[in-house]
Amino acid sequence: MSKQNWLFINTKRQSAAYNMALDEVLLNNVSKGNMPPVIRFYQWEKPSLSIGYFQRIHRDIDVDMVHQKGYDLVRRATGGRGVLHDKELTYSVIVPEDYEGMPKTVNEAYKVISQGLLEGFKKLGLDAEFSVPTTVAEREVLKDTQRSAVCFDASSWYELVVEGRKVAGSAQTRQKGVILQHGSILLDLDIDDLFDMFIYKSDRIKSKMKDIFKTKAVAINDLTDHSYTIEDLEQAFYKGFQSGLSIQCTPFELTDELKDEVKELEKVYASEEWTYRR
Repeated sequence: MSKQNWLFINTKRQSAAYNMALDEVLLNNVSKGNMPPVIRFYQWEKPSLSIGYFQRIHRDIDVDMVHQKGYDLVRRATGGRGVLHDKELTYSVIVPEDYEGMPKTVNEAYKVISQGLLEGFKKLGLDAEFSVPTTVAEREVLKDTQRSAVCFDASSWYELVVEGRKVAGSAQTRQKGVILQHGSILLDLDIDDLFDMFIYKSDRIKSKMKDIFKTKAVAINDLTDHSYTIEDLEQAFYKGFQSGLSIQCTPFELTDELKDEVKELEKVYASEEWTYRR
């Protein structure tokens, strides 16, 4: 049986607004039937904080600190919590909701798409597995921890963990008959910078949350004596998505028309009206 052909694009380092704009442009074009499903890899031109679509920025984020550190700030079209993007490989998967074998529920769709992540970690030699809360108590803990503004402090259904700690965080949205799932694969992580950007009721609570975070999240290079590079991740997860999703990827370059669409949407994602809408 022949494998389905998907497009693959690696846009390397781009601005925060560009990264979010291109994901949306790809979603729109998959929705219109202009292209088959797409996998995209990207990085960030400079360290950036992305916040979830529904997050209340002035309640959760120390905006002055974000600017003081010189980080970009962008609001995603997907839900979830704040993510510090720096030393990581970011991925996005854009696929029609009615794609053959794609489950209707969010959690089960996460599982299918994240098979690509699972295979990528295996190709790096890491013993990754899906996070699946099995008891009522575990599910209650998960429910509570998701109230935090910081991503990676708890593993959601079917996210990837190694040695019990989260190594990849993802967010998903469904629009116009299309699933967009994107997420971070951590190479290294500056925990101090991450926690400096969020608002806490006291320094004591901030310190406590930081200690808890260290037990729940980990970067790849903290798991092994081998020092991986972004190029290592690109190769492993390119192969991982193809084997995990049983697809064949064809390299793709943006057309001038698509570049123009990205340029227009980039203005939206860079605007204060979008970023501070909540």
